[in-house]
Amino acid sequence: MTPLPTRKASFIGAAKYRRKTYGSNHPLAIPRVSLTYDLINSYGALTNAEFVQARKAADFELEWFHTPEYVSAFKRAEALGRVSNPVRKQHNLGTLENPYFEQFFTIPATATGASVQAAEEVIRGRIGFNPAGGMHHSRPDRALGFCYFNDPVLGIVRLRREGWRVLYVDIDAHHGDGVEAAFLDDPEVFTLSLHMDTGYAYPFSGGQLADAGTAESGYTSLNVPLPRNTHDAEYRLLFEAVWQPLLDQFKPDAVVLQAGTDMIFADPLGKLGLSTQCFLETARTILETSPCHADGTPRLLVTGGGGYHPLVLARAWTGLWALLSGRDLAEAIPAAGAQALRAAGWDLDEDEDYFEQLFVSRLDRLESRAVRPEIHALIEQIQQHPYLKNT
Repeated sequence: MTPLPTRKASFIGAAKYRRKTYGSNHPLAIPRVSLTYDLINSYGALTNAEFVQARKAADFELEWFHTPEYVSAFKRAEALGRVSNPVRKQHNLGTLENPYFEQFFTIPATATGASVQAAEEVIRGRIGFNPAGGMHHSRPDRALGFCYFNDPVLGIVRLRREGWRVLYVDIDAHHGDGVEAAFLDDPEVFTLSLHMDTGYAYPFSGGQLADAGTAESGYTSLNVPLPRNTHDAEYRLLFEAVWQPLLDQFKPDAVVLQAGTDMIFADPLGKLGLSTQCFLETARTILETSPCHADGTPRLLVTGGGGYHPLVLARAWTGLWALLSGRDLAEAIPAAGAQALRAAGWDLDEDEDYFEQLFVSRLDRLESRAVRPEIHALIEQIQQHPYLKNT
């Protein structure tokens, strides 16, 4: 029986995401949104009414954050079929990190327009989900960390244009530094990032609990640096220590969730030990505690983000879509879904004992592990943080 939605949510996608991007030898040269879409459809868990065709962001929308010079240089590179050396040096485009590929401007601009659309879905009373988004590192005039346009920033700006206070929560394994930097001077936006301790991980920032503002001027960000191999029990304690107190203190009108999956244990670029179940539990908590419209629909915009293991990512985002749309999906992956996952051709960890489980179940095998002393110490620091202490 096809599961029907019980919550108003919109999935924003495009056929062009099936195109090969980022060249061949790049962490993002893998199927992500397309594989997620196929796995969701193997469950019959997406209706025509829920699907929104992604559109390319207009130049004026991109320029809410990015400089006109950057947007023009980006468009010109696609038209020329190459990135010139001056543009490469000035804007970090066409590098090994941020390579040139077919539809170089069009595809990132479409993924970015989809986050503006997701914000508009939230404004009109629906949850907006843009799995192609979450590119949280880029700056106004520079591509960084595989991110060409900073779509979370533009989604937040669209919500701010409604006069809403916005809480941005980033659970990607990497620090949401570009979003944090964009709103340092806006007291109506607060950015929370839980990420690998950046003493050992890109982008080597966000290593302190408070990186922006003061008690006098008002804090606008909070970072929770996670030790290597942070596991489910530890993450739950840390998230509980920060999430509800922050909600109570900041009182947002809307929440934006960047839902990168590289925090899950099998990710080749992540250094954490979390399960898909913990990823989904965290998303469920955010969903169920976000501010709501009058009819009870959460004012929640969700983007994708990092995630460099396509099988893990598709399983996690399929579960995420089920949560957002109010569906109860079976743990067992349908035959068509397993076939789609195998067709991805991923084999980098095929010798691991968990590998075959990735084609059988959406969820991971769990193990019980003790909470380490450094986690308790980090929780104590969170509880003493001046922004949260009086909640």
